[in-house]
Amino acid sequence: MSVRVRFAPSPTGYLHIGGLRTALYNYLFARHNNGKFILRIEDTDRSRYVEGAIENLINSLKWVGIDFDEGPGKDGMFGPYIQSERLDIYKHYANILLESGWAYRAFDTPEEIEEMRKRLSEAKLDSKYDRMNMKNELTMSQRDVNELINKGTPYVIRLKIPEGEIKFYDIIRGEVIVSCKEIDDQVLLKSDAYPTYHLANVVDDHLMKITHVIRGEEWLPSTPKHIILYDAFKWEKPEFAHLPLLLNKDKSKLSKRQGDVALEDYIQKGYFKEAIINFVALLGWNPSGDREIYSLQELIDSFDLRKVNKSGAVFDIQKLDWMNGYYLRHSDDRILVEKLKDVLERISLSYPNEDYLYKVIHLFKDRVSFIHQIPEIADYMFNKPAEYEKEYLEKHWDRSKLPLILNLLEKLKISDFTHDNLQNNVKAFCEEKNIKLKEIIHPLRLMITGKSSGAGMFETMEVLGKEECIERIVKFINSIE
Repeated sequence: MSVRVRFAPSPTGYLHIGGLRTALYNYLFARHNNGKFILRIEDTDRSRYVEGAIENLINSLKWVGIDFDEGPGKDGMFGPYIQSERLDIYKHYANILLESGWAYRAFDTPEEIEEMRKRLSEAKLDSKYDRMNMKNELTMSQRDVNELINKGTPYVIRLKIPEGEIKFYDIIRGEVIVSCKEIDDQVLLKSDAYPTYHLANVVDDHLMKITHVIRGEEWLPSTPKHIILYDAFKWEKPEFAHLPLLLNKDKSKLSKRQGDVALEDYIQKGYFKEAIINFVALLGWNPSGDREIYSLQELIDSFDLRKVNKSGAVFDIQKLDWMNGYYLRHSDDRILVEKLKDVLERISLSYPNEDYLYKVIHLFKDRVSFIHQIPEIADYMFNKPAEYEKEYLEKHWDRSKLPLILNLLEKLKISDFTHDNLQNNVKAFCEEKNIKLKEIIHPLRLMITGKSSGAGMFETMEVLGKEECIERIVKFINSIE
């Protein structure tokens, strides 16, 4: 059978970085094996449903370049791909489990369940469902059960966990063995006729012919329940691979308390999709130990689940920033100019023409990791300095330098205002006055940019242009004097 994998998020908000990695690994595995990548929306927990989240998930996947073969809005033989549209299917298979003795009806009220948990907690016992001391088909006569059903008494359908132990093989973790004593009689179908994750997940994976279940480590404890369901239905099991947790630098689980966790946050901050994909792909896996930068096709060609680490992967934001800088420097200038236009529009900064922006990009692309940093560190490329760095001003300016600068001003009135010609002229001026070049460069930077650091001074002057540079020097002199 050809490889078929799925990404099955819940529409509870934005796409979490951990969810993105799960989607990416499924996508890479499918493409590497010439298989199919399916998007399935698991929206049976209606209390957590967020309006518009499905569209946001799909748009987020498209933005990073992950295209699904089957899913909402696409043709496929195994739809619908939204679980709330498959309720009759789950009810049918829940009834099969009832008839075969692998499941039972339970009529406990929420208050009775809470009282049970309290009783077990006080006795220092595990708070699993106490099947033999609660109100269910295993402790009631069939007559009483029928009477409750006929009255319309709400009930849930629970999985009847067998005795013994559950064994399964995980591609990343090897053999896993769990005692059935540790597994709860999981609710499969709730009283509102909606399935829980466990029933819907197994039924859909089987009906959609999923061959490999690749998901986060947090689902590892649920897998024994799923194995029991596969056995109950006498279905062939898919292969399982549980991905390591994503961790903060302090090795705690990645959470919003320590930084952004939603893909949308990183999109808004100006990260390149190539940087995000490259970075996320290496969270727990690396094709080789001597490289950090990979194209999407290289990731596809190299992907191997057996090389995914068991231990948690640290989310290093500094590494992501470094990667973003790499992709910025290697991007087409046309793309960067469009991004810079958007940034300038948002902060209401003007520029003379598009050609000017190309020159600005060329001047600063090696100095930043994000396009939005250009107007932050070099606002003087779009406005005359409104103020001058105090310490830099005190160190590199006093009235005694005024005659020298006025003399230099005349030397700058040249027709060929290119950085090479500027450099040659200023060097010649310094030799003529018997002064060091830095004695002129620092005052020039101060007067023209107002800052103590930036791109090469003569390159900056060339981009700003002769008239603008002279105006700024005159403005400085007038404001200081």
